[in-house]
Amino acid sequence: MLSQDSNDDTEDVSLFDAEEETSNRPRKSKIRHPVASFFHLFFRVSAVVVYLLCELLSSSFIACMVTIILLLSCDFWAVKNVTGRLMVGLRWWNHIDEDGKSHWVFESRKSNPQDNKTVSEAESRIFWLGLIACPILWVIFAFSALFSFRVKWLAVVIMGVVLQGANLYGYIRCKVGSKKNLTSMATSYLGKQFLKQNTEDGQTS
Repeated sequence: MLSQDSNDDTEDVSLFDAEEETSNRPRKSKIRHPVASFFHLFFRVSAVVVYLLCELLSSSFIACMVTIILLLSCDFWAVKNVTGRLMVGLRWWNHIDEDGKSHWVFESRKSNPQDNKTVSEAESRIFWLGLIACPILWVIFAFSALFSFRVKWLAVVIMGVVLQGANLYGYIRCKVGSKKNLTSMATSYLGKQFLKQNTEDGQTS
């Protein structure tokens, strides 16, 4: 199992040379990358549809399994390397240094008040909706396959959970920062809830 470098905090860096030509456009609720937006949803939605309709589409389990895995693999590559970069200005990746250590890098586009490299609100909604909803569906499919004793489908749904869950985790790390930031956010939220509850209890008593 690859070790995670302790200095892999989210890097606030400038990315995306491919977007220089659209960088001067103001933030608008329109889709500026329709092809990327389409393929962001196409592969993952297609995998879900094929899984749900596989018994109607084909009597061959192997054919359905291979089709779903191919769609999931294409989705993983497209979301990790293309759509996240274009649609929300985020990217995560891994590299091995000269000592053989694995480093996970989580990058986000540098925000500059004098720069108009902003993310389209419409594309951001599409990106995060697809990124969050589909892994939840695969988790539901996993429990459904387990409790209905559809053992042969467990490998397929676990593949869906792992591949799409990895992208979800990677982009959340890009968005909110390192594990330390995630922990501090959770601690802060729980502290506020605890304080709020104690305040309400004091007022009622």
